[in-house]
Amino acid sequence: MHNRRSIRLKDFNYSDPGSYFITICSYHRHCIFGKIINENMYCNELGRAVEKCWNDIPEHYPHIELDEYVIMPNHVHGILNIIDDVNVRVQNSVT
Repeated sequence: MHNRRSIRLKDFNYSDPGSYFITICSYHRHCIFGKIINENMYCNELGRAVEKCWNDIPEHYPHIELDEYVIMPNHVHGILNIIDDVNVRVQNSVT
């Protein structure tokens, strides 16, 4: 197991509104989401499931807006925007 140094900023609240670039890697970086053929990514069933999960994030977290994303054979890059919307907070506290 690798001991990696955290690149997180100390004392930074990552739940604050803003845009966040994230990378999610598959277990042991196995190529399980599809293949690249002629410089094009072709998602398999699991890759399509990842895409569906990505697109469903705002349904589970209304204060999140999705930006660009890309699915690669063994990882996903994406940009999430956490919005500071009073209406969203009020709606979440009621449900």
